[in-house]
Amino acid sequence: MTIRLVHHINIATTQLEATRDFYVDVLGLMEGARPPFRSEGYWLYAGDVPVVHMQVSPIPVTGTAESALNHAAFLVDDFDALLGRLDRHGVPYRLTVVPGTTIRQAFFLDPNGVQLELNAAVAS
Repeated sequence: MTIRLVHHINIATTQLEATRDFYVDVLGLMEGARPPFRSEGYWLYAGDVPVVHMQVSPIPVTGTAESALNHAAFLVDDFDALLGRLDRHGVPYRLTVVPGTTIRQAFFLDPNGVQLELNAAVAS
C-alpha cells in the first residue's frame, strides 16, 4: 500500500461565505455535492474532484504563518489567467520559478491566512 496523491484540503473557518466566495470567484472552483454532515460547510470541486472542503469552526482560527502546515498547492492549466483573476480581485501574490525547472509558482493567502501555491510549467 502506498499513498498516491493528496485527495483534498479541509479549511476550518469562522468566515464560511467569504472563504467559499474566494475559492469560487477568485480561483474558479465550483461548489458541488457535500454529504449531510452535522457541521455547516462546502465542498468545492476542480472538475469532478472535491479538492477543497471547508467547514465552520466554532473557535477562532489562525493562518498559515502560525501553523505547522505551511501551504496547499494546486497544479493549474492556465497560470496567466489565474494571475489575472488574482489581480482583478486585488489578491497580492509573490511569483517564483523553481530553480532548475520550468515550474512557475504564485504564493498568496486566502481570507483565513491559509497560504496557497499555484504551479504551472513555463510556456514554451
